[in-house]
Amino acid sequence: MVPKQDLSELNTSVNTQRATLVTMDNNAQFRHEKMLEKQQDSTDSIIDAIKTQVEKPSCPPAPAQRVCPTVDTSKTQDARLKGKIIVGHVEKIYLAAVEQVYTARIDSGAETSSLDARNITRFERDGSNWVRFDVPVPGSDTLTTLEKEIVRRVRVTQAAAEDPERRVVVELQFAIGDHQQVAEFTLTDRNDLDNEVLIGRNVLRDVMLIDVGREFATKLPEAIAKNRNDS
Repeated sequence: MVPKQDLSELNTSVNTQRATLVTMDNNAQFRHEKMLEKQQDSTDSIIDAIKTQVEKPSCPPAPAQRVCPTVDTSKTQDARLKGKIIVGHVEKIYLAAVEQVYTARIDSGAETSSLDARNITRFERDGSNWVRFDVPVPGSDTLTTLEKEIVRRVRVTQAAAEDPERRVVVELQFAIGDHQQVAEFTLTDRNDLDNEVLIGRNVLRDVMLIDVGREFATKLPEAIAKNRNDS
């Protein structure tokens, strides 16, 4: 038999221990809730950081594209043969993008036309491949910067080079005589060549006939000359 006094002390000890256990349980539950809150805050911070890193950077808007002025072709039919324009081996060409007139070499041996371009830099805009490049201004040492979407890339083999050159291709609007169209041009540094522009078969085909004994067989319309003076 346990004495009544000892039994009372035992009950008191048990109650004290029980209270201590309840307090410890409450403290443990409180710490657990705090830990969950910290984990949630950390997870939210990581998600926000990931969203910030993968967010696509904003791109500047594409520049406005210039076009050739409208011309009246009814007065220039004498420069055509069965609907085709007759050109010499060298012609004046108007590029709408820079509103300048260049001297172009007409070359039926080249598949794609070519434009003198410096500081060629590729970049991405709205998920598409673009290129930024400088073109010379005739009669001066200044350059004009253009931005165009890349149409494709080509390999061009030069007679004086062993390895083919990779070039980007862009579309440009131009005029030769009274003829206007948009055509593909490869971009390359032509600083060491006589002409800034080369017109190849992609322009000549079904449109022009070459008189190799002539130069400047065409004349740009007055509307283009006026457009240059007004720009």
